[in-house]
Parts: sequence; structure tokens; C-alpha cells
Amino acid sequence: MSEGARTIRKAVCPGSYDPATNGHLDIIGRAARIFDHVIIGVVDQPVRKQKTLFTAEERAGFIERATADLDNVEVMVFSTLLVGFARENGATTIVKGLRAISDFEYEFEMNQLNRKLDPGIESAYVMASPEYSFLSSTGVKELATFGGDVSDLVPVEVATALSERMKR
Repeated sequence: MSEGARTIRKAVCPGSYDPATNGHLDIIGRAARIFDHVIIGVVDQPVRKQKTLFTAEERAGFIERATADLDNVEVMVFSTLLVGFARENGATTIVKGLRAISDFEYEFEMNQLNRKLDPGIESAYVMASPEYSFLSSTGVKELATFGGDVSDLVPVEVATALSERMKR
């Protein structure tokens, strides 16, 4: 490396984002302050979830518009192994949010598998801010299904889309 040159610190922040919540946006914003470039990896068809409420393109669009003020963030849909996606995009870190001990157990397993696949890609965990420590996409969908107000839990566009989708 030449004098004065530095490596760009790139991270991937993966998830299904079905739907994107204010908790997701909090983690993304905080990651954007730590890394030079953050790729929000929207999983096309999540393995842990049967069917998504929104298409991958809709979910990516919600996040793109909600993070438009973050110059170092880009959103991409992917359908490969996470470490492969990170490697293909020059990311050396996977950033995930943690809310509770149950998140830790799952993420610990995923970290060990990812390290086996590519020990050069690190995982970094950002603790949920207290106001979002209870927030999950599943909980938001359940609230919306029964007519609950989710307007302070998700971006305005997502709240509107949830309301419309649940009417069908």
C-alpha cells in the first residue's frame, strides 16, 4: 500500500427486512458511522421464514428511501451464501443487531458457520438501542394484522404499505 493510501472499510448488514423497522434503521445508521461503506443485503428468500409479506424489490426500495440521507449506504438484494455475498462485494465485516439472548444464540451459531466458510470475514454485533430492544419485523406484522398502530415502529412508507397489504 502506498503512503497515504488506506483501505476502505466495507461491511454488509444483512437481513430479510420484512418489513424494515426503525430498529433496523438504527443499526444501519450506526454501522454507517463506523464503516466507510455499508451494503444493506436484502435476502431474496429467507430460509427461516416461509414467505415474505413484501417482495425483495419492495423491501429493498423501502430501505433505499429510508436511508437516502446516508451517502455511504447502498442496498442490494442477494440470494447466495452471506459470506460469498460479502466477499463478492469486497466487504470484510458482517454487521448484525442483537436485541436479546435469543438473538445471541442464533447469531453465535451463524458466526461459527460463517467463520468456517471464510475466516477472513469478521462479524460485528451492534446492541439494539433500548427503545428498539423489543422490536421485530414479526411483531410489527402481528400488530398490523390486527389493526394495531405501527406508525412509530417503522418508516412512514412502510406503515402505509403494511396497512394497505393487511386490508387485502
